[in-house]
Amino acid sequence: MDSTNVLLSVFFFLFFASFPVPATSSPPFFPAEALPTKSGYLPINPTTGSAIYFAFYEAQTPISSISKTPLLIWLQGGPGCSSMIGNFFELGPWRVNFHKKETDPVSLIPNTGSWNRRFGVLFLDNPIGTGFSIAATKDEIPKNQYSVSKYLFSAISSFIEQDITFKNRPIYITGESYAGKYVPSIGYYILKKNPKLPVDKKLNLAGVAIGNGLTDPITQVATHALNAYYSGLINERQKKEMEIAQLEAVELTKKGNWSEATNARSKVLNLLKNMTGLATLYDYTRKSPYNSELVAEFLSFKEVKRALGVNESMVFEECSDLVGEVLKDDVMKSMRYKVDYLVKNSKVLVYQGQFDLRDGVVSTEAWLKKVKWGEIERFLGADRKIWSVGDELAGYVQKWKSLSNAVVLGAGHLVPSDQALNSQAMIEDWVLEKGVFGDDNAEEKKPFGANDFGVW
Repeated sequence: MDSTNVLLSVFFFLFFASFPVPATSSPPFFPAEALPTKSGYLPINPTTGSAIYFAFYEAQTPISSISKTPLLIWLQGGPGCSSMIGNFFELGPWRVNFHKKETDPVSLIPNTGSWNRRFGVLFLDNPIGTGFSIAATKDEIPKNQYSVSKYLFSAISSFIEQDITFKNRPIYITGESYAGKYVPSIGYYILKKNPKLPVDKKLNLAGVAIGNGLTDPITQVATHALNAYYSGLINERQKKEMEIAQLEAVELTKKGNWSEATNARSKVLNLLKNMTGLATLYDYTRKSPYNSELVAEFLSFKEVKRALGVNESMVFEECSDLVGEVLKDDVMKSMRYKVDYLVKNSKVLVYQGQFDLRDGVVSTEAWLKKVKWGEIERFLGADRKIWSVGDELAGYVQKWKSLSNAVVLGAGHLVPSDQALNSQAMIEDWVLEKGVFGDDNAEEKKPFGANDFGVW
């Protein structure tokens, strides 16, 4: 086949894959009602065929006309982990049954805590080379957050252009873990690029939400010893050993020795896991790791891939080692300055599961104290309010104007998986500015300095 025919084949595959998949193509174990509204590919480089895979689920019961219904965009972490984990394990309308018996076949069950109850949700396998996304060559995989954002902007713009009703829908960028970098980066990119674009090309960004995010690594890596010590997981001697390892990661980061700094951070986390013997640092209460490999098992079936608009020959990887390798020098670079900009020009939600030891409550509060914003002292002095869903305690929310920080009780790193209904209530109330997320009359406390506790 000559090169012209190859390019034409890639074009037609990407073009037709972007349309909704007929219900008749769904296999028996993939219910028709579990199919995305649309799925397929958003071209990044039409010449080579590199493209970002998407799965879109329209709102089940929209809060208004579709043309005004908020659109959430979900980005998984990693780097290099597929957003199909978010889709089929966390916040999509149907999830793999992760409570099944080991001998039972993998299956989908309805998720009453899905995030598309009121809003449309767009899952993107980001960056290219991740999940079902296509990277024609290793050289095309982004090496930094600017390139990640450039590709994401292109993909989101292509998606919006597919339907005129999408144009004015408010967009909220959301994600977890390593998306603590992706989310503020694409948000910042949109706000910086919009003024240079004609009105019909602007993206209608309304806010960003970061869940258990790695956003300011140099600050966050320095919190693990103290967090583990006061959680009763290590003793004083072990705390000092960890602090030495943390300091090495901090010093290498300050010097810009990015690869070595990434290795040093990994050493800190491995040290903590070895000291504690925990099944996973993502949730110190779990007796076994999250069984998200069930998603990979489900997506290995040709019938499922066909229904999702994916070439049957594609091999799904939960997380791409290649993408992780390419982005290794990016790991310890801070994106906090982008949050500084976003909180002044949109609204920001930062949330954490109570039991996460990697990117949890302590590490997030540490970097939030360093945010450069004229209102930061008022945020730090605002009430940490009790947050209930129905008659049950769900967690705590601290809010001042455009910045909200939520702690979700009973959850680890994968908040929507652990607390589906509460995470649903959180994202809905934050977007709609209801309940504790809508009260701007927080009682002011005496502002305190970011360095009062010294250890940060």
